[in-house]
Amino acid sequence: MEERTIVSFGYAIKYLLRDKADFGILSGFLSELLRRKVEVQAILESETNKSYPDAKVNRVDLKAQIDGAEFAVFEIQFRETIDFFSKVLFGVSKAIVEQVSAGSNLYNIKKVYSINISYYNFDAKREYLFTCKAEGFRGVHYSDETIPFAQACDLADAAGAKMVIHPEYYLILPEMFDERQRGGFNEWMYLLKKSAVRSGSTADGIEEASLKLDLLKMSASERRAYEEYWADRSSAYSAVYTAELRGKAEGRAEGIAEGKAEGLAEGEAKGIAKIAQKMKLDGMPVEKIAEMTGLSAAEISGI
Repeated sequence: MEERTIVSFGYAIKYLLRDKADFGILSGFLSELLRRKVEVQAILESETNKSYPDAKVNRVDLKAQIDGAEFAVFEIQFRETIDFFSKVLFGVSKAIVEQVSAGSNLYNIKKVYSINISYYNFDAKREYLFTCKAEGFRGVHYSDETIPFAQACDLADAAGAKMVIHPEYYLILPEMFDERQRGGFNEWMYLLKKSAVRSGSTADGIEEASLKLDLLKMSASERRAYEEYWADRSSAYSAVYTAELRGKAEGRAEGIAEGKAEGLAEGEAKGIAKIAQKMKLDGMPVEKIAEMTGLSAAEISGI
């Protein structure tokens, strides 16, 4: 099937999709993911949304206001990091806290969707799309008894306030995608994995993405910036990979040295034990063997 090569989604979401005219692309992506019609209304800048010269090359942050009453927090990670899920939690928490001004009540907190795209697979075996939703409380001793958060929401509505506040998390692993088509979102999965759009794709927002992100239609300056972006990413990967190799080599050398030391100590211990055993067979008193070998009476008795 014919396909059109496009700019990578990670680059696009950080540098290109900031104009209101382009919100249809992110709206389409979220609509297919959340399986409801979503309209992105604004891209909200934060301290991590930096300009290109100072950009971090290994991750992407973006926060979008959707439907006027909710937020989507994007996190795109290109390498394995031990603090990935801590960053996810921080991003959601920050999006919640930023909604509350000093002295205001908490009824108006808007729901946050955490959209996390990782090109590291976390040892997943088959799945490429994971979700985590807070549905409510479940009894510890009587697990059939639950108190759903929806009940609290109903009470809040009765008081004249909207209170659908509990976050939903999505973890997307493009490298795990098997390229089988199971619906609209899988066309987006193909884009995330291949940086390409297949002809005939009909997912919400996908056509806008193929037109906006067409690599062949970039200006000379845009193409240079994109190439520099990939060069920086490759350089960062190389630096991290080199550090990893150096760490492994140093660890291997240290392990060999430790192994030699342990081997010598073990050999020496076995030698002393054999000498003590011969002394014992010759009828030498335990106290004398202990004095000459440094072994305890219990150790000599066990020989």
